[in-house]
Amino acid sequence: MNPSMRLARKVPCATERELWARAAGRCQFNSCNRILYKSPITQERVHIAEKAHIYSFSAGGLRGQGPFKNHKEKLNEIDNLVLVCHDCHRIIDKENDGGRYPASLIQVWKSEHEQRIAIVTGVAPHKKSTVVLYGANIGDEASPLHSTQAQLAMFPHSYPADEKPICLSMSWEGKDHQADYWKTEEKNLCAGFDRYVRPRIGESTHFSVFGLAPIPLLIRLGTLFTDKVPTQVYQLRREPQQTWQWSQALCDTDYYIRRPSTFRHKPALIISLSAAISRQRVIAILGEKVTIWELGVGSPHNDFLRTRVQLSKFRNLTRQLMLEIASRHGNEMPLAIFPAMPVAAAVEFGRVRMSKADIPWIIYDQNKMTGTFTKALHIK
Repeated sequence: MNPSMRLARKVPCATERELWARAAGRCQFNSCNRILYKSPITQERVHIAEKAHIYSFSAGGLRGQGPFKNHKEKLNEIDNLVLVCHDCHRIIDKENDGGRYPASLIQVWKSEHEQRIAIVTGVAPHKKSTVVLYGANIGDEASPLHSTQAQLAMFPHSYPADEKPICLSMSWEGKDHQADYWKTEEKNLCAGFDRYVRPRIGESTHFSVFGLAPIPLLIRLGTLFTDKVPTQVYQLRREPQQTWQWSQALCDTDYYIRRPSTFRHKPALIISLSAAISRQRVIAILGEKVTIWELGVGSPHNDFLRTRVQLSKFRNLTRQLMLEIASRHGNEMPLAIFPAMPVAAAVEFGRVRMSKADIPWIIYDQNKMTGTFTKALHIK
């Protein structure tokens, strides 16, 4: 190659700076995302970035010169360049790849990477949010509850305040049919909250909560946050694909409240959102002398909760219902709660509880081994 050709191949400094800025110093090969300004092993500062042409600089290159065939002076412009690591550069330029990496595919990768960087860096500083994870198998990559999925769900409304989330779960072999399960889990949850979350609560602190745990424990978590702490709760949606992101589609829900005809007996509340709970199942536990209230939706199922608006509507309706039940039964009579509800609704149900005004709650849980409801938690 003659000197003039080497000079023509050199990318201008201004273009290189813009390329680094758009890529945020990371490899733009799909899903690689490797940091290109330090060693991934020793963390020492080292330049491992390479600039790759999307359409080939050489006339005989693998991807041809496409629209630049008659405008070769534009081959070094920003739209025809991607920032990649050495390994990915070799992959896309392999001669025997059978055309697996055409220019159109690399352009899509470049665009998606730069859009993601623009979203992340464009979020205002006041949108920092502390991520709280509560559930089983948090450290298991097979679980849908881990920090990466949480961070993806938050954008563009907010972004993590810290690299590592607060994890409130503990690892042990306890099962929900064992006598000490609920007491042990509640004790651990409250201790973890007091140690890791409560010190961060302040006027400007916002929390993003992701939970996968038995419903009574998620309700208990909500009571610890209360509605006075700025909090966004997220719901795992499994269809059409698994994600924690709230849907942006318009989706309304007609909740209903079925009030009892008389208020003479001890109160119970059925929450039929993710599944229907019959009154007979409550009577089988509490006896005939019970006053049953019910909150539900027309067609309960696991994936009905899809938007923030639906969750907000549920929260407002629940707050009104708790006040109504207290006014009918007084503040001393415990309320037995039989819930079948999405995880986000469970946390929000707990958040609306006013500890000094609401009546005590006794929360029941569906036990898979016995097929019946069993008493789980007593929130006084």
